[in-house]
Amino acid sequence: MDRFQAGDEAALREAYDRFSGMVLRVGLLRLGNQHDAEDLVQMVFVRAWKGRAGFDPTKGSIGAWLLGITRRLIADRYAALDRDRKIVAAAEQVAPADVESAPADRVVDRVVVGNELDKLPAEQRRVVLLAFYGELSHSQIAATTGLPIGTVKSHIRRALIQLRKRWEVDGATS
Repeated sequence: MDRFQAGDEAALREAYDRFSGMVLRVGLLRLGNQHDAEDLVQMVFVRAWKGRAGFDPTKGSIGAWLLGITRRLIADRYAALDRDRKIVAAAEQVAPADVESAPADRVVDRVVVGNELDKLPAEQRRVVLLAFYGELSHSQIAATTGLPIGTVKSHIRRALIQLRKRWEVDGATS
């Protein structure tokens, strides 16, 4: 642990080799998803590496310390999911789902939206497509495109404003 705290990357590798399986198993049990559990392992070791000065070997083992980090990250994940569920429930109360439109109407709407997307600047169009059709988060889009997250958010906001204006001008909204 002294080497780990001193910033020795070989010690980080040793800790990862020794404890990553344990963190992965806990993640699989609590999150129920291989992808989420693998992301958890990465986040735990990144957080441990960044906060390595805070480890106190007199209070417990490195394994217990890593499990504490794991537990906190899982709690954060559950809290985020709960917030998302509350937002969706509130949105459904404010604007309940419309009655299913006719298939022809859906096709026309898709063509109109596709046409309007084609009118956006290339970078904005790419970001919007990744967000809505690729279902990527802002941070995932930033990682994919290499753009700063603030730029990604700005592109999405500007594109949606522009699409809304065009949609209203063309009389497509009711």
